[in-house]
Amino acid sequence: MTLRTLELVCPAGTPAALHAAVDAGADTVYCGLRDETNARNFPGLNFSPAELEDAAEYAHRRGAKILLALNTYIRAGAPKAWYQAVEIAAHVGIDALIMADIGLLDHAATHAPHVRRHLSVQAAASTPEAVGWYTERFDVRRVVLPRVLTVPEIAALITEIDVETEVFGFGGLCVMTEGRCSLSSYATGKSPNMNGVCSPASHVRYEESGERLVSKLGDFTINSFAPGEKAGYPTLCKGRFEACGKTSYLFEDPMSLNVVPVLPELIKAGVTALKLEGRQRGRAYTEKVVSAFRDAIDTAATGHTPEVPDLSDLMEGGKHTTGAYQKSWQ
Repeated sequence: MTLRTLELVCPAGTPAALHAAVDAGADTVYCGLRDETNARNFPGLNFSPAELEDAAEYAHRRGAKILLALNTYIRAGAPKAWYQAVEIAAHVGIDALIMADIGLLDHAATHAPHVRRHLSVQAAASTPEAVGWYTERFDVRRVVLPRVLTVPEIAALITEIDVETEVFGFGGLCVMTEGRCSLSSYATGKSPNMNGVCSPASHVRYEESGERLVSKLGDFTINSFAPGEKAGYPTLCKGRFEACGKTSYLFEDPMSLNVVPVLPELIKAGVTALKLEGRQRGRAYTEKVVSAFRDAIDTAATGHTPEVPDLSDLMEGGKHTTGAYQKSWQ
């Protein structure tokens, strides 16, 4: 028996990673141009226009779709890079644009109406009213939901909207409502939504303090690790701080999101697509994670409960969580 399934949307930070994702069974891949138009604007990542055209041809030849992330907000008075990206996407045959900025959504709807528009998680749309406004105003065909909703909340939302939904399935766990977090920009002066990078590597450093290793972001100490303890990447939302005489992770432990335990519930809720994170990771990561989730989704589509794959070597802190999907707190 075959049940409803999920579209598997996979990361591609480089041409090599894109090939790996498609070959491992991705239904769809998403990538970004090599500039501030996308929220993974790291050195050594992303695509030139020529590489994007080759990537689109490779994906389409193998039956996969390709999406372009234009998910940062336009700098005031300087929209040229974003407008050019829309033009490039239309020219090379991108299947959909992932956007949050309302000016860019309007520009794409006007100048490239044949290219589907998906609403980025950076828009933080999580109510029927918010989703409805974007779909009515810009004919958005899919909304990527923030990682703060439980499965019952997602199921309830889906009954009240007339648009496809996409949720995160693996990778980085953002504990704030995406699109509304200012922690990184407070510490570094670089906004994730404007400059396309959260906790930029240029502001990260590790220092030895006696026998301990200290991680810092800008001028802020984020964590201190004992000898032999795994040292995570310093982000403020996953820092270990002292408060009320106790040292602990105040917002969230450093671990990765993994929704395999709730895949049948997400399918039953009516979710359209499952998005994996990791555009900043290498080809080996992409191949292993995509293959694992291809198998898990295919198993869930037969009505069986998939086994949770061992991806601990690819997870932050070697641990995983279902995050807000099964949260017991409100």
